[in-house]
This record gives sequence, C-alpha cells and structure tokens, in this order.
Amino acid sequence: MSDPHDQPALAVEPHPARMSDDDRHAAIADPGFGRVFTDHMASALWTAERGWHDAKIMPRGPLSVDPAMSVLHYAQEIFEGMKAYRTEDGAMALFRPGENAKRFNASARRMAMPELPEALFLESVRRLVATDADWFPGVTGGALYIRPFMFSSDVRLGVRPASEYRFLVILSPVGAYFRGDPKAISLWVSRDYVRAAPGGTGEAKCGGNYAASLVAQAQSIDHGCDQVVFLDAVERKWVEELGGMNLFFVMADGTLVTPPLGGTILPGITRDSLIAIARDEGLSVREERYSIDQWRDDAASGALVESFACGTAAVVTPVGEVRDGDDRFTIGSGGPGQITERLRRRLVDIQYGRAPDQHGWVERIG
Repeated sequence: MSDPHDQPALAVEPHPARMSDDDRHAAIADPGFGRVFTDHMASALWTAERGWHDAKIMPRGPLSVDPAMSVLHYAQEIFEGMKAYRTEDGAMALFRPGENAKRFNASARRMAMPELPEALFLESVRRLVATDADWFPGVTGGALYIRPFMFSSDVRLGVRPASEYRFLVILSPVGAYFRGDPKAISLWVSRDYVRAAPGGTGEAKCGGNYAASLVAQAQSIDHGCDQVVFLDAVERKWVEELGGMNLFFVMADGTLVTPPLGGTILPGITRDSLIAIARDEGLSVREERYSIDQWRDDAASGALVESFACGTAAVVTPVGEVRDGDDRFTIGSGGPGQITERLRRRLVDIQYGRAPDQHGWVERIG
C-alpha cells in the first residue's frame, strides 16, 4: 500500500460547458436531498505499481464500467458523508473534515483497501467546494453535501484485494433534511435482522452495511414506523443504532447515555460532537450499553425523558415512539424534548458560524 503521507499534486480541469446561471438557480431553488449534483468532481487513481496518482478536479460525468469490474462482484467500496456550510459572514466552511479523513482510512483498512493520504482527501474536498461554491443553495438549512468514496476498479474475477482503486468526491446541494423543526420519529425494533456482528464491518462506512439494513427498514415502514433500530447480534437485547444514525437517551436528571462503539457501531462525527457539546454545557454523558428492556421500563417510569438519533444528513432527530412487535411505548411527551432541541441548535449554530467554536471544529474555505 502507498505511503499515506505521499500527496500527489491536484490539477484542475475546467468544465467545458458549465450549467447556465438560470438553470443552476432553478436546480438549487428546492434541491431536496441527494437529487441535484454540481458541475465538477474530484478524482484520483491508485495502482499497486504507482500508488496514488492523477489527482485532479474534473467535470462530473458518467463513469465507464466494465461488467467484470471487481467492485460489482465483491463490494470493495467505502464512503464518507460531510457538508460544507455558509457562515453568517458569507464564507464557506467545513465541519471537522479531518475526522472524516481519519474515518475514511479506518474504513479502508478494514476493507483491505489502500489508505488515502489525509492531505489529498482534505485538499480534494476543499478545492471541489471552492470550485463549485456557486451551487450553494440559499434555502433555509441549505448546505453542500459532500460524498467522498473509493471503490475497487480493476477488471477481474477472484476473491482477493484489488490491484486498482478509484477515489472520487461529488457534491450535492441540499436543503434541510426536515422542513421546519424536526418532528419526532417512530422506530421499529428489528428482531429478524441485525446490522453488525463482532468482527464484522459495523464500524466501517461501507455500502454493504447500508444495503443489509434496507430489508429491515422496509419492514419498519410496513409497520407504520419511520426508521428501524437494531439490537446487538449476540444477545439480541442491547440497543445499537439505526440504519444510518447513532442513538442517545436523555435521563430525567439530564444525564445522556449512548451505546459504546466497540466495533459494531459506526463512530459518528456528529455523535462525538454532541458528546463534547453536552459536556461543555455541564451535562453528564455515559457511553454504556442500554437494553431494549431498560428503554421500555425507563420510558414507562419517567426515568427516561427523551431519545434522539444523530448523523450528518439529519443532524439531530427526536425519537417519540418505539414499536417492538405488538408492544409500543412513548418517550416523554412523544415529541421533541428540550435537551434534544438545545443540543441540536447549539451544534447547528456552530456549523453555520452563529455560535463560538471553542473546539476549533469549523474550517473556513477562502
């Protein structure tokens, strides 16, 4: 594998036919989430002979895919999710991008893929955001969603690590994940499926984890719920996470509890940020196992007053009801709680430059 500190130069290929201002403004007037994409993308190649090379910003367009490309057969693929924000003074900014670069390489190691130099990851993101900054949507809660990803690209069949990989970054202008203040969601407890097992890929951000969660998510929809929540694979009793979000439990004394990482849970950057913010505000945070029976009993007794999920896309999402087969229980009033909303606003205000950034999380671009 190549030296993670060996950074190739990043060239820029201007787009020969960028979208017109009128068409771009129309596209980002109501972009939704993940449906609109900008003019350019970042790209770099890796081979066993040359390591990382040909790093550049280039026009976004279709890829040429051979039917025998190894990613289509063996799913060697990882990705990240992050956002670029526009601060109160009009500058573009990233939120903790170095943590995304580190997690990307942790996923690469788990999936037997070459590590990407962190400097190349960060410069690819910065240059791409700067190049397509005019795609930033002016809607409330708007951002540029950033999707770095890497996949095996050699053309061959055979179960072994690939000898060629491609790294790409694309941008999607997005609005707020929820219109208005987020409403409390309902969760379906999956008893038929698990998201991850010890020794598996649960802490890696790879597409296979999300593909495996889709049948459970469909089951939750069939039962009238918004999202699925997974239990551990061994005892089937400990709450772990949703298909794409970490979970927190807010106790009546203001203490926050969140399941510990330990290899089966994705180490969310939003999760880590909320733990720090909660502690800044004098709240106690415990990373410890929390069972589905505890969740039900504490909600009934009033020992638990709020629950929320968190992730890059939706930031913080209140949980109002949980269904476990024929059983269901309500958390607190069934709506967003005060601590949940307080932490969400604090985090969002830091991201958009409306609150002091005492941790140095926000990186301005330009």
